[in-house]
Amino acid sequence: MHSSTRPLTVWPLAGIPEITAGTDLATMIADAAAGTLADGDILVVTSKIVSKAEGRFVTAADREDAITAETVRVVATRASPSGQVTRIVQNRLGMVSAAAGVDASNTPEGTILLLPVDPDASARALAAALRERLGVEVGVLVSDTLGRAWRDGQTDHAIGAAGVHVFEDLRGGTDAEGRPLVVTMPCVADELAAAADLVKGKASRLPVAVVRGRADLVGSLDLPGARSIVRPLERDMFRLGADEAYAEGFAAGAASAPPSS
Repeated sequence: MHSSTRPLTVWPLAGIPEITAGTDLATMIADAAAGTLADGDILVVTSKIVSKAEGRFVTAADREDAITAETVRVVATRASPSGQVTRIVQNRLGMVSAAAGVDASNTPEGTILLLPVDPDASARALAAALRERLGVEVGVLVSDTLGRAWRDGQTDHAIGAAGVHVFEDLRGGTDAEGRPLVVTMPCVADELAAAADLVKGKASRLPVAVVRGRADLVGSLDLPGARSIVRPLERDMFRLGADEAYAEGFAAGAASAPPSS
């Protein structure tokens, strides 16, 4: 377990230019970070620049089609008073979010951006390249902004991870009073992503942050990625929105009811 008195330092990397399709992202980050990183540092990289480098652009006119293409399961849909429909869906990465993660902010005019094809693979490639070029053992998280069930507002979460323990498993230990910890397993990858967002911001063009002070979380590039954070469907107690669950139950009840005489 890490020391509770160890300071945590988070700062943004300045000097990263606008990213376009085909940009060597590892080189851009390595140049911006040269001489500043140490073993055990964790870089949190906004998914948007990963998607841009991977050329994940589609035309804005195809937004609804893009959301449909990225969707594997509809959780809930709601129409606003203006008639606009919000879709909460599970996308092909397993994440449940609005609009399947399709993003229209900070993109070239007339385009929208899809999430990276495989954020864990993108994180591994970045971590491997940065370790080789800079000679330091760093971890990489790819972050994206998501809402949370039962709470207004958004915060950043880890959608890709490499060389970082995404959970801190405290189960089997004891609390400060000596009582056993049975279910305590903080998702430290999400906590670090949220901390990094405090210094990156949404409109400041600072897409990468460095977190120092949790070297205990940095390890092999073979560690499980952020995909392991997604709760399996069979353990999801809220797999549908309330209206959708009611409609499903009503339909099931009607189908099993005996025919009226």
